[in-house]
Amino acid sequence: MKKYNICGIQQVGIGVKNVEEAWKWYISQFGMDCRIFEDEAEAKLMLPYTGGEPRSRHAVLAINLQSGGGFEIWQYKGREPVMIKEEIRLGDLGIIACKMKVKNINDAYSFFKANGIPMINEPAAGPEGEKTFFLKDPFGNIFQMVAGDSWFLNEHKETGGAYGALIGVSDIDKSRKVYSDILGYDTVVYDKTGEFPDLASLPGGNGRFRRVLLKKSEPVSGPFSKVFGQSVMELISPDGKPGKKIYEGRFWGDPGFIHLCFDIQGMDEMREYCSEKGFPFTVDSKKSHEGSIFDMGEAAGHFSYIADPDGALIEFVETQKVPILKKLGWYLDLRKRDPRKSLPDWILKALIFSKVKI
Repeated sequence: MKKYNICGIQQVGIGVKNVEEAWKWYISQFGMDCRIFEDEAEAKLMLPYTGGEPRSRHAVLAINLQSGGGFEIWQYKGREPVMIKEEIRLGDLGIIACKMKVKNINDAYSFFKANGIPMINEPAAGPEGEKTFFLKDPFGNIFQMVAGDSWFLNEHKETGGAYGALIGVSDIDKSRKVYSDILGYDTVVYDKTGEFPDLASLPGGNGRFRRVLLKKSEPVSGPFSKVFGQSVMELISPDGKPGKKIYEGRFWGDPGFIHLCFDIQGMDEMREYCSEKGFPFTVDSKKSHEGSIFDMGEAAGHFSYIADPDGALIEFVETQKVPILKKLGWYLDLRKRDPRKSLPDWILKALIFSKVKI
């Protein structure tokens, strides 16, 4: 039995040129209106991915309390973000799309279409027979809408938060050492090779691919597991030579999906297990701070990174302090609680007081 616990997808990191502009859009369309933290500081520990220098940044972590993982919306300060030169295509390596959970596929499609959002395709059946569709945000990022069946609050929004990702890899079996063995997506929902109608409208989507959708065999547990909920990972590999690495020649934090972040308990055990599996931490705030917690302004804890075999970044965060009612000075110390037990509903629901209106 693994000694660490992965409590769910905490957030998907999204590099942007303007935090305020992007966040307003993600609130209006995806309901990401609950601010967990907002911080302007130097990213001092990400040197392997920021050109060897600390970089100033403005970051916001926001979630949708209906369910799902959040977004860490991330903007460089004092450095012009570098856009990708060529559009992302299926067959490229890295995070191609963020999966978002919705209550009803057809209703969600009507909602986004009425709002004038660029739709990549109409709802179409995926390999498992369930309808799905893709859209693009104003900043060039692709999101896939998939039906979800487990929710925390009912806030009358069409979507929840992040439900997983579509990740381009060069070798699916090799990549499963990270996504199945380490992250725990150990159950194959489907493993199919061919041409897929639901992908045809995406750039490069008319090719032949192998697609493997993975889910967890065990329910998630931990302080915020009721909000984060279950999630899936889909690995996709071209039948032929892979394309470009999405972040080749660019820094972590430049525009696009910069990482997948998992909320965990047991950073020391996670470090040991990842090393045993051949994926040692490339960034480790706990070792860098000699065991003391890393302060992110309104939240604190430990964080670390590994890279999958093609270089896509996976972050682990062991949260130890989190604001619940910041105006009243209520910060929750998670070190005093059972790491595998969910927080009471009344505490989680108190996060509604952190909502931001636009």
